[in-house]
Amino acid sequence: TSFSTPKKKKRDDGMREHVTGCARSEGYYKIDKKDKLKYLNNSRAFAEEPPADTQVRNPLFSARRSEQRRLLSSFTGSCDSDLLKFNQLKFRKKKLKFCKSHIHDWGLFAMEPIAADEMVIEYVGQNIRQVIADMREKRYEDEGIGSSYMFRVDHDTIIDATKCGNFARFINHSCNPNCYAKVITVESQKKIVIYSKQHINVNEEITYDYKFPIEDVKIPCLCGSENCRGTLN
Repeated sequence: TSFSTPKKKKRDDGMREHVTGCARSEGYYKIDKKDKLKYLNNSRAFAEEPPADTQVRNPLFSARRSEQRRLLSSFTGSCDSDLLKFNQLKFRKKKLKFCKSHIHDWGLFAMEPIAADEMVIEYVGQNIRQVIADMREKRYEDEGIGSSYMFRVDHDTIIDATKCGNFARFINHSCNPNCYAKVITVESQKKIVIYSKQHINVNEEITYDYKFPIEDVKIPCLCGSENCRGTLN
């Protein structure tokens, strides 16, 4: 018994008709350049000219798209803008650097333009209670650490960035700052984030008002701004 390879018939569009109904069962065969060119031209024309029924605007689909856009806009508007900004800050951190400051010791500077009302950086450190903060402050003094980097979140919680923190601890105080600190809640946890009050240029120092409580022993302020209060507290 001999098996003969079935003939491949040509169609008008240049494609071959498979007699067996399956291209794999008929083996490999070469397509002529003329047939290939004819097929490519037909497929290109089909892609450029959509079917007639798709050219007619379907009011049902338009209504669905409008409803989706409305729901998306309402969802975005109802979300906490601080949370959205915080996620954006985590996704792409601002380009910042710390170097010598004319205000005091080290400072934090912008390496890219920052628009007003943007999150600049999160104040990162260890969350501790007031009792632990008092013990650590005394220990830091005994160890000769001139500056402690503690930021109060609320009545019970303080963020200590003295030995475990990020660049935010280098931000200096100014009586006329270009940033401000804000407490936000992310997944039931309070965080301190530094926001820009105004446009900040490249190489401009990042500053905010420490808002220290008024005390008898004054800490001199060296910010040098026109409306400098003279002291931090």
